[in-house]
Amino acid sequence: MKCNKALVLLSPDFGTAWNSRKLIVSKKTQASMFTDELRLSALVLSYSPKSEQAWSHRRWVIKNMAKNRTTLQEILREESDLVEKIAEGDTGTEQSKMWAGLHVADHSCFHYRMLLIIRILEDCCRKQEEGSCDSCVEVYLIWQEELDWNEEFIKRYLGREALWLYCRFLSLLWIRHFTSDVNDVSSSQKSQSSIQVNVSVFLDKELLLVNSCSEGSDDEFEDFEEQAICSASYMLWLTKGISFVQQIPETKKLELREKIENERLDAMLKLVSLRGPPFGAI
Repeated sequence: MKCNKALVLLSPDFGTAWNSRKLIVSKKTQASMFTDELRLSALVLSYSPKSEQAWSHRRWVIKNMAKNRTTLQEILREESDLVEKIAEGDTGTEQSKMWAGLHVADHSCFHYRMLLIIRILEDCCRKQEEGSCDSCVEVYLIWQEELDWNEEFIKRYLGREALWLYCRFLSLLWIRHFTSDVNDVSSSQKSQSSIQVNVSVFLDKELLLVNSCSEGSDDEFEDFEEQAICSASYMLWLTKGISFVQQIPETKKLELREKIENERLDAMLKLVSLRGPPFGAI
């Protein structure tokens, strides 16, 4: 059983190992054996909460323990606590964030984060339909945290295509949600003004990011050059995107265009025109 335990700890989805444990435990009559199996499966689920084999084994153990009705209520209470703990700890975004920190060039990780963010947005829209007034604020805070995290990585890892593409995704959904979905006809004038101010703050912050990333270096490494090209391409994309958003004031659009047409970005744009953007069409 010790070797089998090590096997399921290392390979939580190894069904044969779990079935072997079922066979051995079913031949025993001690209640402590079932208790040990619950502890083992709980340990496995603490770091592998999506292991179907571990959940299946746990259901089998509970089914056998339920024959002793004196412990049924205690089992239900413990299961409720376990599920609540796993649900609170398994956020998905935190796990992918750790992975992204080690694999900043891995597009699959950021694609997974995109799916998680979209799911959060869909959940927010459903809560809005149900009359929850706090859902918009919650999503805004999540977006702000994600933008700050991505900005930190952009500044740390120069010229990484995956980071800049993810930045486009976050910016596009932010603009669409907080300038279109939120500002509907039922919103108050005060609420609309507040959202418009947030859009201006957001655009100013993106300009600061572009300016900081477009600064060159005396080093001969190409990372600084790629970073400058990525930042200029991103701002071109952002400018084109907001041109079609009616909720953003025309004065803000003009201000953004004027800021882009400075000498520093002009030089970067010329470089882009000569070499082409590092990814996708602008």
